[in-house]
Amino acid sequence: MYHLKITRKTEPLSKQWDRKAEKSGLRHTVYSVNGDEYTGEWLHNKKHGKGSQVWKKAGAVYDGDWKFGKRDGYGTLRKLQPSSAQYVRVYSGAWKNDKKEGYGTHFYSATACYEGEWLENERNGWGRMRYENGDIYEGQWLRDRRHGQGLLLLANHNRYEGSWEDGRENGYGRFYFLDKGRVYEGFWVDGVPKCGTVCDLGREHAPRPPTYPIPEVRVQDVDSVLMEGVARYSAVRSKAGRQCGGCDHTQPV
Repeated sequence: MYHLKITRKTEPLSKQWDRKAEKSGLRHTVYSVNGDEYTGEWLHNKKHGKGSQVWKKAGAVYDGDWKFGKRDGYGTLRKLQPSSAQYVRVYSGAWKNDKKEGYGTHFYSATACYEGEWLENERNGWGRMRYENGDIYEGQWLRDRRHGQGLLLLANHNRYEGSWEDGRENGYGRFYFLDKGRVYEGFWVDGVPKCGTVCDLGREHAPRPPTYPIPEVRVQDVDSVLMEGVARYSAVRSKAGRQCGGCDHTQPV
């Protein structure tokens, strides 16, 4: 009588060891050969969930959410200050795919910080920036530059309200010279006022008013004059651009 022997398939020892050694769930601190260390949750050998990462060489610590090995969710990044030998908070807020994205606050120094929206490590959307010299900007950002509608409040309390493009005043805006009691309203190009009107505003309360007030403008239709000036400037600028585009920039050999 013959007996059929069935051979059982056994898993290789190497795969068994890998499966048993796989990090999943909450673990104690895991140390790397370069001195880095991580304490927190894992999923299939990747940091996933809540955890704290220390980068020894970079002198940085991150506490927060992880997703498949990358910072994702809410977290705080701190960096080591050599002068004090203490970790100082650099950023607190939202992360996505290991980059600052969403709403968060970045601390550039003890007196300078940005609070607002981020996209791929750049200020993008609405935000408020406090500068070291005391200036404050609140408004729209695009690719880490002031872009859109915004308010710039200078340390001396003068301020600009209006349009921005590529980090400069561009388009329609008002600049309030509160120290002189005057306001400029008009058209701006690359941070320079080009066509507008200047009038007194609170001159009697200004700390350094000009010697003489601005006389009353006796133009029947101020708006039409302003629009005509803007149109002329735009036409001249467009003509200059066309002439430059048609120039021969070749150099003799």
